[in-house]
Amino acid sequence: MAMFIRVDIDPAIQQDTALVKRLAEVCPVDIFKVTDGNIETVESNLDECTLCDLCTQAAPGKVNVVKLYR
Repeated sequence: MAMFIRVDIDPAIQQDTALVKRLAEVCPVDIFKVTDGNIETVESNLDECTLCDLCTQAAPGKVNVVKLYR
């Protein structure tokens, strides 16, 4: 389980194959992976997130990176 962030993905993204592919491509630390055409997070990579916001820019309002610390 990630200690620093949680990534919330709107389930509606699963219907957009181009966006699913784009999310997996934009993340520099491989937080996302495509399995059977669906996007999911790679739990073991979540703590590698650099908070670059490339995923939130690629899918505005559909991906949210939540900081679990203050």
